[in-house]
Amino acid sequence: MWNLSFAIPALLILLVILAFYFSLPRLTVRRNRVFLQMVIIETIVMISDLVSSHMDNNYQDYDNWLITLLNMFFFIAFYTRSLIMYAFNVSVLDKRKNDSAMVVQLVRTPYYFSVLMALFSPFTRLVFYIDDTGYHSGSLYNILYMCAFFYLILSYLLFVVKRNNLKRKRERYCLFLYNFIVATGLIVRILLPRMLLMDTFVLMAIVAVYLAFENPEYSLELRGAIFNSRALREYIEENIGHFKHRCLGVTVHKYHEMRDIYGTKQMDEGLFLIARYLTRTFKGCNVFYYRRGRYIILCPKDSDFRKMCETVAERFKKAWRAEGVELYLDVGFATIEISNDIDSSDIILNTIASALVMADNMDSIVPVEITDTEILQTERETSVKRSLEAAIENKAVEVFLQPLISAEDGTVVGAEALSRIRDPQGKIIPPSIFIPIAENNGRINELGEQVFEKTCEFMKENDLEAMGVRWINVNLSPVQFMRSDLGERYASIAAKYGVNPGMIHLEITEDSMIDDNFLQKQIQAMEGKGFKFVLDDYGTGYSNLSRLKKCPFINIKLDMGLVWAYCKEPDAILPNMINAFRSMNFGITSEGIEDENMAEEMRRLGCDFLQGFYYSKPIPMDEFVRKYSKA
Repeated sequence: MWNLSFAIPALLILLVILAFYFSLPRLTVRRNRVFLQMVIIETIVMISDLVSSHMDNNYQDYDNWLITLLNMFFFIAFYTRSLIMYAFNVSVLDKRKNDSAMVVQLVRTPYYFSVLMALFSPFTRLVFYIDDTGYHSGSLYNILYMCAFFYLILSYLLFVVKRNNLKRKRERYCLFLYNFIVATGLIVRILLPRMLLMDTFVLMAIVAVYLAFENPEYSLELRGAIFNSRALREYIEENIGHFKHRCLGVTVHKYHEMRDIYGTKQMDEGLFLIARYLTRTFKGCNVFYYRRGRYIILCPKDSDFRKMCETVAERFKKAWRAEGVELYLDVGFATIEISNDIDSSDIILNTIASALVMADNMDSIVPVEITDTEILQTERETSVKRSLEAAIENKAVEVFLQPLISAEDGTVVGAEALSRIRDPQGKIIPPSIFIPIAENNGRINELGEQVFEKTCEFMKENDLEAMGVRWINVNLSPVQFMRSDLGERYASIAAKYGVNPGMIHLEITEDSMIDDNFLQKQIQAMEGKGFKFVLDDYGTGYSNLSRLKKCPFINIKLDMGLVWAYCKEPDAILPNMINAFRSMNFGITSEGIEDENMAEEMRRLGCDFLQGFYYSKPIPMDEFVRKYSKA
C-alpha cells in the first residue's frame, strides 16, 4: 500500500507556485520557459503518482487496462521530469547553448530508451505489470532510478565545468542545493518506496531555484510594470547571434533636471506611468527600463519605427499626471539595428547607452540611427578598454623611449617616455586611441603613474651617462595634473628608486593651462620636489606669450603641425615665435623631424633640440639601451 499523505500537500503548494508564476510579467528567455515546464511536469507527475497509486491500492475497483495506462503515464512523466530538471541546469549555466543536434540526441538517448521500456512494459513486463493480484514491479524497474541518476550526474558535471558562469555566489549555492535535494529525494524513494516522498523533495528543489532565479522582483522595475536592465542583459545574452528584433530607445530629456523640478516621488510615479503606457501600447514587444529615464523596446523586425516614434511623441504632448502633479516631459529616440555578427552583450548595451545619450541631446523626434558601423566602433572601443584594464591591472603597461637630439651636434641628450599597451594578439594599440579612453574612464592616473615608475626603474638600472642621456621627459595628462597629491606621489616613487627628480622633465599640454592660479600653484609645488616642466605640443591650444611668462617652463616643444606647415610653406610666424621664446629664456624643441632638410631648417631658426622619426621612432627600453649605449 502506498502512503499518499505527503504528496497531497506538496501538490497544493505546487499549484500555488504555478498560479503565482502567471501573476507577473515573465521574460521570454529559455530559463523561464524551462522552469515553467518543470513546474507543469512536476504537477503532472504528482497527479499521475497520486491517481496511479490510488488505483494500485484499490486495484479490485478498476479495470487492469486503466491501471496499466495510468502507471505507464506516470513512468513517462517521471522520466520527462528528470530530463527537464537537467534542462533547467543547462538553461542557467549555459545561456548560449549551441550543442549540435547529434549531441542533443545523445543526451536524450537514455530518456528515449526509458520511455520505450515503459510503453512496451504491458507486453514485456520488464518495468511493471498488472495482473489479477494488482501492481507488480518488473525485473528492470530500477531503470526508473538509472535514468534519473544519469541526468543528475550530467547536471553535476555541467555545474563543475560552468559554475563560474553564475556571477553571484548565492546562485551557485542554490543550484548546487537544487541538485542535492533531488538526489536526496531519489535516495529516499529507493529506501522508502511506499511513502511517495520524492515529490516533496522535488518541490523543495523547485522552491530553491525559484528563490534564486525565478523571483520576478529580480527582473522587474517600477512597481513590476516593466523589465529592468538586468533582464535586458539576460535577454540579449541569450539571443546573441540570432537576434530577431529591432531596438527602439526612448529617453526622457534632461532626466536629472526633471527630477529636481518635479521631485523624486512624482518623477518615479511618472516613470511608472510611462512604462505602463509603453507596455500597453506595444503589446507585441518586450519593453525594458534602462535607468535614468531611458526605455528600450525590442520589437519585431518588420516594425515601423517612424510610426512608433510618432505615437510616443504624440502622447508626450500631453501631461503625465502623477501624485497630483502634472509632468510635462519631452523625449528623444534612437534606433539600433543589432547585427548577428556581434557576439558581446557589453558591446550591444554600450552602443544602446551611447545612442540614448545622443538622443537626449537632440530635440527632434527623428531618431538617432545606429547601424553596424557605430556598433563596430563601440566594439573596438570596448576591446581597447579591456586591453587597457588588463595592462594596468597586470602592470603590463610598456614604456617606449624616443631620443631627444641636440640641434648643435646631433648627439642624444635626452629621451621622452611614451606609454604603450597591446591587444590580446600582441599588437600595439596607438596612444591616440587608448589615452582618451583612459582619461574618460578614470584610469589615466594609474596608467601615468605606472609609466613614471617604470621610467624611474629604468633610470636606476641603466647607465644613462653612457647613452648620453641627461634627462627623460614623462608626459602628464590634464587629468593627472589636477591631482592635489601628485607631487607627493611622484616624489615618493623617485625616492624609492633613488632617482634625482631634476632628471625627470614633466610634459604638460596647453589643455592643462585652463586655470592659471592652479597651474602656477601645482608647478611650484612640483618644482619644490625637484621636478622640472616642459610645455608639450605648443600651437595646438590657446596659450599666448603673456601667459607663458608666468610659467617657469624650462622648454617649449613645438607641435609637429607647426613644424610641418612651416617647412612646407615658410613664413614669418614660426621664426618670430622662436625668437620670442629665446628672448624669454625658454629652451625650444622641434617635434616631427622627418628628414635632414627639416632638421637643418629648425637648427637655422634656433631650436635647441630635435625629435622625430628621422632620428628614431619610439622604441622599447631594452632596444634603446642597445642602440644608444656607447661601446
